Amino acid sequence: MNTVGTLCVTVCAMLSATAHADLPLTVEDLITDKGKVKLDVSLAYANSDRQGVSTGEPITVQTGPTSFVTLPTVIGESQGNSDFLVGTVGLRYGLTGKAEIFTRASYLYNSSRNSDVSGISSNSDNRFADAWAGVNYQFKKDDDTPAVLGFAEIALREKHRESSRSFKSALIGLTIYKAIDPVVFSLTTAYRFNQSRKDGNADYKPGNLFLLNPSIAFAVNDRITLTTGLQWTNRQADQFDGKAQGFRRTSTDLLLGVGYGISKGSILNLTFKTNASGSNGADLRLNWLYTF
Repeated sequence: MNTVGTLCVTVCAMLSATAHADLPLTVEDLITDKGKVKLDVSLAYANSDRQGVSTGEPITVQTGPTSFVTLPTVIGESQGNSDFLVGTVGLRYGLTGKAEIFTRASYLYNSSRNSDVSGISSNSDNRFADAWAGVNYQFKKDDDTPAVLGFAEIALREKHRESSRSFKSALIGLTIYKAIDPVVFSLTTAYRFNQSRKDGNADYKPGNLFLLNPSIAFAVNDRITLTTGLQWTNRQADQFDGKAQGFRRTSTDLLLGVGYGISKGSILNLTFKTNASGSNGADLRLNWLYTF
């Protein structure tokens, strides 16, 4: 989700207002019907607390199950606390019964407090973050064996510290799920790879990221679905002018969520992510999916 408005929304985060209580998920939740349009709106909040000497490791704000906004940091920060708010608006269009295309754009607001040898300072800013486009495709339905759903997307525009660049990042992934009434088991894996690009006068290469997300969804009734899962990420260090800023980092997060079918074609999802190992901070994401 999602979402950012794509099949990147994992199976366990979705709920159909028209689904039966014993089936918390249908394919129609994931692939937009042919000729139909879905509006996907999300608001993500993240908090980051850092202590010690920073080597410039980036801060990532998760805006959907497999989408992230990456924020490069300045080398030399010794202690800091930051709040991030990212709003995302996306559209999904059904090409066929098995395929849809999508696009989304995100806008960022952040407020940071820092302390170093020169004293205490604070700052805030707001700006365009990024825009993406891609395709989702259903390779296989859920029958005797699990369903297989694939997705691929490319960055139309990304804003960095000083410059903006296009078509320098991409992401591919798969979601596999199996519904056993009233439970859905799913596994999402995704890989985001980044090319080197100019950021001001520097050559900047964001670190590639690999994600693995096993989840379980339980349909409480015909309107409410509860979800839980783990997310493991492996992120390479960013590079400026060929020099790594920090080192490769892994982290494990606990995901808890609830989906509510407001009405037919209108779905609300709330997801909370808290770190179990690897880094500090937590994310809270609210997503609304509406079918025209």
